[in-house]
Amino acid sequence: MRTDLEIFSWDGIGYKPLVFSAGWQVALLNWEPLFDRANLTEIERHNHSDEVFVLVKGQAVLFTRSGSEALAAVEMICGQIYNVPAGVWHNLVATRDAVFIIVENRDTHLNDTEIRPITPQELAALDAYLPTWARAI
Repeated sequence: MRTDLEIFSWDGIGYKPLVFSAGWQVALLNWEPLFDRANLTEIERHNHSDEVFVLVKGQAVLFTRSGSEALAAVEMICGQIYNVPAGVWHNLVATRDAVFIIVENRDTHLNDTEIRPITPQELAALDAYLPTWARAI
């Protein structure tokens, strides 16, 4: 068995931090029910950490809202890096086969996650951006 290499995987539902270093962590994020448009009830932000998303499988829309700006959304492309700056509200709509790599400050999920209900106005704005596949889930 090799001792100079660590290998991690996660096949459960949702978010699992797997690699920790002095100031950062890497997690896998698999589809969870709140990523279905029909179940979307909240939006989150991290005030002290950017959060990097890399879609590695499936389809997803990443949406954001910063301050008084209007909600914006982008259909993600596998392999591209998407950075959500600290303080920006965000969430995902994704297919059930979606898998993401997440990079952020260490222990962000424990100490720096603020969640609030998504407003009806934000949902209406999001619906205007969603591709056909995302409206069906």
